[in-house]
Amino acid sequence: MQKCFIMEDSVEVILQHKSCKLSHHTPEKPLVTAASGALLVGVYGLWSLFALPGFRKVPICLKVPYLPSSRTQTQNVMKLLHGRAGCLADLGSGDGRLVFAATVEGFQCTGFEINSILTGYARVKAKWKGIPSSTSSFRNQDFWKTDLSKYNNVTVFLAPGVMEVLGRKLEKELPDEARVIACRFPFPDWTPTATEGEGLDQTWAYDMTAIRMLSTQATMR
Repeated sequence: MQKCFIMEDSVEVILQHKSCKLSHHTPEKPLVTAASGALLVGVYGLWSLFALPGFRKVPICLKVPYLPSSRTQTQNVMKLLHGRAGCLADLGSGDGRLVFAATVEGFQCTGFEINSILTGYARVKAKWKGIPSSTSSFRNQDFWKTDLSKYNNVTVFLAPGVMEVLGRKLEKELPDEARVIACRFPFPDWTPTATEGEGLDQTWAYDMTAIRMLSTQATMR
């Protein structure tokens, strides 16, 4: 039976923790309590605005909240893509930062993002940067339902609970010459060709030819 994992909603935990502290330590200051509560609700509302739109379109076990990549992480991805060219798909492209970095290096990029607000923001940012749509585009589209066979470069920064399922999809669809870059969370059943960085900024590169060869050898045993 396939196990589905969902990332813990840290904002909910923070809200619960703050609510307990306010209720136990500041009962004599209702104005302070009310103001703090309003601030927390506002922060939660802003987070929800960016993280939640589009979630209803995705099965619960494949839901991944938005978490932007750091500058170091983006640099590590570019190092693992050095010397390569062609079409690149960024799965869960968020605000577009990885797409913009790859476009500068000459890749033909497509960012897939189910959050319509983030997709709109990335498109506006691309126009502001003067990046033509012929070199980079952002699709408000569910990549789980998209055929990715045209892409020979794929970047992903998703939750660890979906990596195994995604690995099966990519192994089925991508061409042999494709390279997949995973940020922060590696594919559990794949052996990386190379890696860059450490800790939260670590990235892994996987070449589909090697992945398929190892899968074939494992099947023959």
